[in-house]
Amino acid sequence: MTTTTDGVGPLVRRWRERRHRSQLDVSIAADVSTRHLSYIETGRSTPSRDMIERLCDELEVPLRERNAFHLAAGLAPVHRERPFAELGAARLAVEAVLAGHDPNPAVAVDSHWDLLAANVAMRRFLADIPAELAGPPLNMLRATMHPDGLASRLRNPAQWRAHVLRRVRRQWERTGDPALADLLTELESYPAPPPGGDVETPGADIAVPMLLATEFGDLALLYAVTVFGSPRDVTLDEIAIETFFPADEATRRILAAAAAGA
Repeated sequence: MTTTTDGVGPLVRRWRERRHRSQLDVSIAADVSTRHLSYIETGRSTPSRDMIERLCDELEVPLRERNAFHLAAGLAPVHRERPFAELGAARLAVEAVLAGHDPNPAVAVDSHWDLLAANVAMRRFLADIPAELAGPPLNMLRATMHPDGLASRLRNPAQWRAHVLRRVRRQWERTGDPALADLLTELESYPAPPPGGDVETPGADIAVPMLLATEFGDLALLYAVTVFGSPRDVTLDEIAIETFFPADEATRRILAAAAAGA
């Protein structure tokens, strides 16, 4: 969480600049005068809870950071943070999506890609992850990109590495989370794959697939990301469900056969 001793104004300005938006643009969208917004940013006016939420909505501030806005304004945090196990119906929904996606792999991760839950198919592929990478928590990107993790099994390591680094960089730019900056630095420090080592990637004109060698055969996987709409809890706001789909018929058959064999 971002902290400041200067009040809420610098936070508003910092996030407005992070989003590359002008005071006029934000004031119109949030239905507040430009003068009032300027007063908030310079500390001449302290925003109410409602005003903080309106500004945060327009600036797409994550719920964890919104609590910092309220604290900086001398107010109690608004958004609770519950453990994943205590999310009730939302946790059941995550588990239902994961179970329903078998025999294709699927995971639920937090904003740092730490594993919260996985279905049977994904646990099958994570079973051989070394203890030093298995956590807890098991970080999906570290487990995938570390030389002792799944990296040695990637058939398109250069392409996948570039894709992963872009994802982390975009997430860090969106949230400003220093933990993501540390994760990005760590991933970038892993040895880069030799040039020209990638095999041809089927369907790459549609999306970047993960090509993975397994004991069941070579897999080509596309993935989709699902998040909850209108979250009010910090943990729920940071959950993403990543579901993997076969990029070719051979992968579809292998995943089905692996599930049947298990």
